[in-house]
Amino acid sequence: MVEFFTLKKLYILEEGIQITRVSPKRQIAIPKAVCDKLRLKAGDFLEIDINNEGIILIPKKLISKEQQWFWTKEWQQKEGEADAAVSKGEVSQVFEDAYGLFKHLRKSK
Repeated sequence: MVEFFTLKKLYILEEGIQITRVSPKRQIAIPKAVCDKLRLKAGDFLEIDINNEGIILIPKKLISKEQQWFWTKEWQQKEGEADAAVSKGEVSQVFEDAYGLFKHLRKSK
């Protein structure tokens, strides 16, 4: 257990809790153990939020505008349905060409 003082409080750090210092440019260093656990790499993005107890840092992955459609709730739901169908073997054969595919689709209506 480590004790340290500030002007307002005495902080007692439990084992495993780490502290870091804010630099003059308002930067902080995230301890290596935290980066390893969260798989953070240099250049990753963090969302910063504030609550009554302090600062919350949430790792975020940015998605280009061209790929945003893929990550919509509706699309991901359909992806899940497709994955489930494939797992159950509910798939058609592989087609040699588009003509064979269209023929198969017309039959299934």
